[in-house]
Amino acid sequence: MELKLFIIGCSLFIIAMFMLVIKKYFNNSSLFSKIFKNIYLWVDTCWTTLVIASFIMFFFVQAFKIPSGSMRETLVEGDHLFVNKFIYGFKVPFSNSGKRYAALRNVKPGDIVVFQCPSEALTIAEREKGIKKDYIKRCVAVAGDKVEIKDKKLFVNDVYIKDSYAVFNDFTVFKDFNLNGNNKNYQTFWTRGKFTSIPVPFVRDNFGPVIIPKGHYMMMGDNRDFSFDSRFWGPLPDKYIKGKALFLYWPIKRWRII
Repeated sequence: MELKLFIIGCSLFIIAMFMLVIKKYFNNSSLFSKIFKNIYLWVDTCWTTLVIASFIMFFFVQAFKIPSGSMRETLVEGDHLFVNKFIYGFKVPFSNSGKRYAALRNVKPGDIVVFQCPSEALTIAEREKGIKKDYIKRCVAVAGDKVEIKDKKLFVNDVYIKDSYAVFNDFTVFKDFNLNGNNKNYQTFWTRGKFTSIPVPFVRDNFGPVIIPKGHYMMMGDNRDFSFDSRFWGPLPDKYIKGKALFLYWPIKRWRII
Protein backbone atom coordinates (compact mmCIF):
# COMPACT_ATOMS: atom_id res chain seq x y z
CA MET A 1 0.00 0.00 0.00
CA GLU A 2 2.74 2.46 0.96
CA LEU A 3 4.54 1.80 -2.34
CA LYS A 4 1.37 2.51 -4.31
CA LEU A 5 0.83 5.76 -2.43
CA PHE A 6 4.43 6.78 -3.09
CA ILE A 7 4.14 6.08 -6.82
CA ILE A 8 0.87 8.00 -7.05
CA GLY A 9 2.42 10.87 -5.09
CA CYS A 10 5.45 10.98 -7.41
CA SER A 11 3.16 10.95 -10.45
CA LEU A 12 1.17 13.88 -9.06
CA PHE A 13 4.44 15.69 -8.31
CA ILE A 14 5.45 15.42 -11.98
CA ILE A 15 2.03 16.70 -13.04
CA ALA A 16 2.27 19.59 -10.54
CA MET A 17 5.71 20.59 -11.85
CA PHE A 18 4.42 20.53 -15.43
CA MET A 19 1.43 22.67 -14.46
CA LEU A 20 3.74 25.07 -12.63
CA VAL A 21 5.74 25.58 -15.82
CA ILE A 22 2.78 26.24 -18.12
CA LYS A 23 0.53 28.26 -15.79
CA LYS A 24 2.57 31.44 -16.41
CA TYR A 25 1.28 31.45 -19.96
CA PHE A 26 -2.31 31.97 -18.85
CA ASN A 27 -3.99 35.29 -18.27
CA ASN A 28 -4.50 35.50 -14.51
CA SER A 29 -7.78 37.29 -14.90
CA SER A 30 -9.44 34.65 -17.06
CA LEU A 31 -11.89 32.06 -15.72
CA PHE A 32 -9.85 29.22 -17.19
CA SER A 33 -6.74 30.51 -15.40
CA LYS A 34 -8.57 30.48 -12.05
CA ILE A 35 -9.81 26.93 -12.61
CA PHE A 36 -6.33 25.86 -13.68
CA LYS A 37 -4.85 27.47 -10.55
CA ASN A 38 -7.33 25.64 -8.28
CA ILE A 39 -6.53 22.31 -9.95
CA TYR A 40 -2.81 23.00 -9.53
CA LEU A 41 -3.25 23.75 -5.81
CA TRP A 42 -5.22 20.52 -5.39
CA VAL A 43 -2.60 18.43 -7.21
CA ASP A 44 0.24 20.12 -5.29
CA THR A 45 -1.45 19.39 -1.96
CA CYS A 46 -2.23 15.77 -2.90
CA TRP A 47 1.29 14.81 -3.95
CA THR A 48 2.74 16.25 -0.75
CA THR A 49 0.17 14.45 1.40
CA LEU A 50 0.63 11.10 -0.35
CA VAL A 51 4.43 11.17 -0.20
CA ILE A 52 4.38 12.06 3.50
CA ALA A 53 1.75 9.37 4.18
CA SER A 54 3.76 6.72 2.32
CA PHE A 55 6.89 7.73 4.25
CA ILE A 56 5.07 7.38 7.60
CA MET A 57 3.49 4.07 6.60
CA PHE A 58 6.76 2.60 5.35
CA PHE A 59 8.91 3.58 8.32
CA PHE A 60 6.72 4.27 11.33
CA VAL A 61 3.03 3.36 11.67
CA GLN A 62 0.61 1.54 9.40
CA ALA A 63 -3.07 0.71 9.70
CA PHE A 64 -4.06 -2.96 9.56
CA LYS A 65 -7.42 -4.77 9.52
CA ILE A 66 -7.85 -8.22 11.08
CA PRO A 67 -8.81 -10.52 8.17
CA SER A 68 -9.71 -13.75 9.99
CA GLY A 69 -10.58 -15.33 13.32
CA SER A 70 -7.17 -16.89 13.99
CA MET A 71 -6.45 -14.43 16.83
CA ARG A 72 -9.76 -14.70 18.65
CA GLU A 73 -10.50 -13.56 21.30
CA THR A 74 -7.51 -11.23 21.50
CA LEU A 75 -8.36 -9.71 18.13
CA VAL A 76 -11.47 -10.44 16.09
CA GLU A 77 -12.42 -10.13 12.45
CA GLY A 78 -12.86 -6.51 11.42
CA ASP A 79 -10.76 -5.00 14.20
CA HIS A 80 -8.65 -2.08 12.99
CA LEU A 81 -5.29 -1.40 14.57
CA PHE A 82 -2.07 0.53 14.13
CA VAL A 83 1.17 -1.38 13.66
CA ASN A 84 4.48 -0.10 15.05
CA LYS A 85 6.89 -0.59 12.12
CA PHE A 86 10.04 0.97 13.60
CA ILE A 87 10.33 -0.99 16.85
CA TYR A 88 12.00 -3.92 15.04
CA GLY A 89 14.09 -1.60 12.84
CA PHE A 90 13.84 0.20 9.51
CA LYS A 91 13.97 -1.53 6.16
CA VAL A 92 15.71 -0.02 3.14
CA PRO A 93 12.99 1.12 0.68
CA PHE A 94 12.63 -0.93 -2.53
CA SER A 95 15.08 -3.53 -1.23
CA ASN A 96 14.30 -7.25 -1.14
CA SER A 97 17.06 -8.10 1.31
CA GLY A 98 14.70 -7.90 4.29
CA LYS A 99 17.45 -6.45 6.49
CA ARG A 100 16.41 -3.96 9.16
CA TYR A 101 18.47 -1.26 10.83
CA ALA A 102 18.35 0.73 14.10
CA ALA A 103 16.02 -1.75 15.83
CA LEU A 104 14.80 -0.72 19.26
CA ARG A 105 14.49 -4.39 20.18
CA ASN A 106 14.11 -7.83 18.69
CA VAL A 107 10.94 -9.85 18.29
CA LYS A 108 10.14 -11.58 21.59
CA PRO A 109 7.82 -14.45 22.53
CA GLY A 110 4.44 -12.97 23.34
CA ASP A 111 4.64 -10.19 20.74
CA ILE A 112 1.68 -9.89 18.39
CA VAL A 113 3.35 -9.42 15.02
CA VAL A 114 2.20 -8.41 11.54
CA PHE A 115 4.19 -10.03 8.76
CA GLN A 116 4.07 -10.93 5.10
CA CYS A 117 3.03 -14.55 4.91
CA PRO A 118 5.66 -16.86 3.38
CA SER A 119 5.01 -18.43 0.00
CA GLU A 120 4.42 -21.82 1.68
CA ALA A 121 1.27 -20.35 3.25
CA LEU A 122 -0.18 -19.39 -0.13
CA THR A 123 -2.16 -21.60 -2.47
CA ILE A 124 -0.65 -22.59 -5.80
CA ALA A 125 -3.05 -20.21 -7.57
CA GLU A 126 -2.02 -17.32 -5.29
CA ARG A 127 1.66 -17.97 -5.94
CA GLU A 128 1.13 -18.02 -9.71
CA LYS A 129 -0.68 -14.68 -9.51
CA GLY A 130 2.04 -13.17 -7.34
CA ILE A 131 -0.41 -12.40 -4.53
CA LYS A 132 1.03 -11.15 -1.25
CA LYS A 133 -0.81 -11.31 2.07
CA ASP A 134 -0.19 -9.94 5.53
CA TYR A 135 -0.83 -12.17 8.54
CA ILE A 136 -1.01 -11.34 12.22
CA LYS A 137 0.00 -13.95 14.80
CA ARG A 138 1.68 -14.20 18.17
CA CYS A 139 5.35 -15.09 18.39
CA VAL A 140 5.73 -18.13 20.67
CA ALA A 141 9.40 -18.96 20.11
CA VAL A 142 12.57 -17.51 18.58
CA ALA A 143 15.71 -18.91 16.95
CA GLY A 144 17.32 -21.73 18.89
CA ASP A 145 14.21 -22.56 20.93
CA LYS A 146 12.89 -26.09 21.08
CA VAL A 147 9.15 -26.22 20.51
CA GLU A 148 6.75 -29.05 21.17
CA ILE A 149 2.99 -29.33 21.53
CA LYS A 150 1.55 -32.18 23.60
CA ASP A 151 -2.22 -32.58 23.61
CA LYS A 152 -2.68 -28.85 22.84
CA LYS A 153 -0.19 -27.79 25.54
CA LEU A 154 2.73 -25.66 24.34
CA PHE A 155 6.24 -26.44 25.57
CA VAL A 156 9.23 -24.21 24.79
CA ASN A 157 12.63 -25.57 25.78
CA ASP A 158 10.79 -28.33 27.67
CA VAL A 159 8.96 -25.76 29.82
CA TYR A 160 5.16 -25.67 29.73
CA ILE A 161 3.96 -22.24 28.61
CA LYS A 162 0.80 -21.22 30.44
CA ASP A 163 -0.40 -19.01 27.62
CA SER A 164 -3.58 -17.57 29.10
CA TYR A 165 -4.35 -15.78 25.82
CA ALA A 166 -4.68 -19.11 23.94
CA VAL A 167 -8.24 -20.23 23.19
CA PHE A 168 -9.36 -23.79 22.43
CA ASN A 169 -12.83 -24.24 20.94
CA ASP A 170 -12.52 -27.86 19.82
CA PHE A 171 -12.45 -30.43 22.63
CA THR A 172 -11.15 -33.09 20.27
CA VAL A 173 -7.47 -33.89 20.74
CA PHE A 174 -5.83 -35.40 17.69
CA LYS A 175 -2.91 -37.69 18.42
CA ASP A 176 0.60 -37.13 17.18
CA PHE A 177 1.92 -37.78 13.70
CA ASN A 178 5.24 -39.59 13.43
CA LEU A 179 7.01 -39.05 10.12
CA ASN A 180 8.39 -42.57 9.66
CA GLY A 181 9.70 -42.37 13.22
CA ASN A 182 12.53 -40.09 12.07
CA ASN A 183 12.83 -36.81 13.96
CA LYS A 184 15.37 -35.46 11.45
CA ASN A 185 12.88 -35.89 8.63
CA TYR A 186 10.21 -34.23 10.77
CA GLN A 187 12.42 -31.18 11.35
CA THR A 188 13.37 -30.96 7.67
CA PHE A 189 9.81 -31.33 6.41
CA TRP A 190 8.57 -28.69 8.84
CA THR A 191 11.39 -26.24 8.10
CA ARG A 192 10.58 -26.47 4.39
CA GLY A 193 6.89 -25.82 5.01
CA LYS A 194 5.81 -29.26 3.82
CA PHE A 195 3.15 -29.76 6.49
CA THR A 196 0.69 -27.64 4.50
CA SER A 197 0.00 -30.76 2.45
CA ILE A 198 -0.63 -32.90 5.55
CA PRO A 199 -4.16 -33.06 7.02
CA VAL A 200 -4.61 -30.58 9.89
CA PRO A 201 -5.26 -33.20 12.63
CA PHE A 202 -1.74 -34.63 12.27
CA VAL A 203 0.06 -31.55 13.61
CA ARG A 204 -2.55 -29.32 15.23
CA ASP A 205 -2.66 -30.75 18.75
CA ASN A 206 0.58 -32.73 18.89
CA PHE A 207 3.57 -31.21 17.19
CA GLY A 208 7.35 -31.46 17.24
CA PRO A 209 9.74 -31.34 18.83
CA VAL A 210 11.46 -28.95 16.42
CA ILE A 211 14.23 -26.39 16.77
CA ILE A 212 13.58 -22.89 15.44
CA PRO A 213 16.27 -22.16 12.81
CA LYS A 214 18.53 -19.12 12.98
CA GLY A 215 16.84 -15.96 11.76
CA HIS A 216 13.34 -17.45 12.13
CA TYR A 217 10.39 -17.38 14.51
CA MET A 218 7.45 -19.60 15.34
CA MET A 219 4.11 -17.81 14.98
CA MET A 220 0.78 -19.12 16.23
CA GLY A 221 -2.73 -17.73 16.38
CA ASP A 222 -4.39 -17.38 19.78
CA ASN A 223 -7.38 -19.30 18.40
CA ARG A 224 -5.25 -22.43 18.45
CA ASP A 225 -7.75 -24.91 17.03
CA PHE A 226 -8.58 -22.71 14.04
CA SER A 227 -5.34 -21.00 13.09
CA PHE A 228 -3.26 -21.65 10.00
CA ASP A 229 0.18 -20.86 11.38
CA SER A 230 3.80 -22.00 11.77
CA ARG A 231 2.70 -25.49 12.73
CA PHE A 232 1.76 -25.96 9.09
CA TRP A 233 3.78 -23.60 6.90
CA GLY A 234 6.98 -23.69 8.94
CA PRO A 235 9.18 -21.14 10.70
CA LEU A 236 8.81 -17.50 9.71
CA PRO A 237 11.94 -15.86 8.23
CA ASP A 238 12.93 -12.58 9.89
CA LYS A 239 12.81 -10.74 6.54
CA TYR A 240 9.01 -11.03 6.44
CA ILE A 241 8.47 -9.17 9.73
CA LYS A 242 6.63 -5.87 9.27
CA GLY A 243 5.88 -4.63 12.78
CA LYS A 244 4.32 -5.08 16.19
CA ALA A 245 0.62 -4.55 16.89
CA LEU A 246 0.39 -1.24 18.74
CA PHE A 247 -3.12 0.13 19.23
CA LEU A 248 -6.62 -1.13 18.45
CA TYR A 249 -8.62 1.94 17.38
CA TRP A 250 -11.80 0.49 15.85
CA PRO A 251 -14.44 -0.38 16.87
CA ILE A 252 -14.27 2.31 19.53
CA LYS A 253 -15.76 0.07 22.24
CA ARG A 254 -12.76 -2.25 21.88
CA TRP A 255 -10.00 0.38 21.63
CA ARG A 256 -6.90 -0.33 23.68
CA ILE A 257 -3.14 -0.52 23.62
CA ILE A 258 -2.04 -4.01 22.58
